[in-house]
Amino acid sequence: MNNKAACLNYQDIKIGEVYKFTRQITQQDVNVFVKLTGDFNPLHTDEIYGQKSKFGNKIVHGMLVGSLFSTLVGMYCPGEKCLYLSQALCFKKPIFPNDKVKVKGTVMNKNDSVKIITIKTEIFKNNILAISGEAKVSFLE
Repeated sequence: MNNKAACLNYQDIKIGEVYKFTRQITQQDVNVFVKLTGDFNPLHTDEIYGQKSKFGNKIVHGMLVGSLFSTLVGMYCPGEKCLYLSQALCFKKPIFPNDKVKVKGTVMNKNDSVKIITIKTEIFKNNILAISGEAKVSFLE
């Protein structure tokens, strides 16, 4: 993973542009998220409870996976010159520990008067949409 954030200017971003990256969500990621947030819900932390659930396994916290949109905005588009204003999320399919996901953002709109872009945000697992949403991002230039 590149630790250097993109540094896109508002005028450089075009409607329809797509930004994406992949990430594997590990059990260690879940453990760190549990410790950080204090969300010990057994659906995410208890193997037997997860197996008895309708999912047949523990699932990754939706907000952990959804937080990858912060990586999308902060590292890929627009990067360091932005302020995240809002994020809507819709959880469609579960993500399990060790699943590999593709995070995708598509620039849908630009508001030139206030320098805000709207990004369609999506996370796919095995090319199936698992999380969808919309981000609004302001530029700090």
